[in-house]
Amino acid sequence: MQADLSPLIAATAQWLTCAYPSGGGALASALCEVQARQAVTVAAWLRYPTRMDAALVGMAGPGGSGRLDWITGADGADARDADEHAWRSWVDEVVASWAACLLTDAELAGRAVAALAGNSHTGGTPAGFRRLLTPDEADRRAAALLRHPDLTAPVAELHHSQLMDRLQPGQALIA
Repeated sequence: MQADLSPLIAATAQWLTCAYPSGGGALASALCEVQARQAVTVAAWLRYPTRMDAALVGMAGPGGSGRLDWITGADGADARDADEHAWRSWVDEVVASWAACLLTDAELAGRAVAALAGNSHTGGTPAGFRRLLTPDEADRRAAALLRHPDLTAPVAELHHSQLMDRLQPGQALIA
């Protein structure tokens, strides 16, 4: 049984960077990917706070990118290459939505990272999420689409209320 969220995190971050790509070259693409991965990691750890939660989603699967693809208009683009894009089955819609929320709201991102203190996934410090929490100008340029609240709103709004519920004071995450 897999108690590791890395396939879900990798697929969901890849989906975000495909849906909201960087406009620059290789460095900008890498910076965009790092920001997406950090936001997705925080969101995944919030959504699946225990090893048991992670193991269960590893067994059942997260649901895939179908609805997200439809919302962003990418639903028909990859249908003919389904085998080539099997990673899409590991995309978690809720995690993608929460990550979009975190990428467009610095205060919310700070609250989310703070909520992870003592979580069974975290061994590091918030410094591990610097590009999410305090992006510099190069980070912002690289992820202009990914961090644009109007562009990501259809995805962010899907599960925003659940994220807000999770981050309410007194909603301790089970360690």
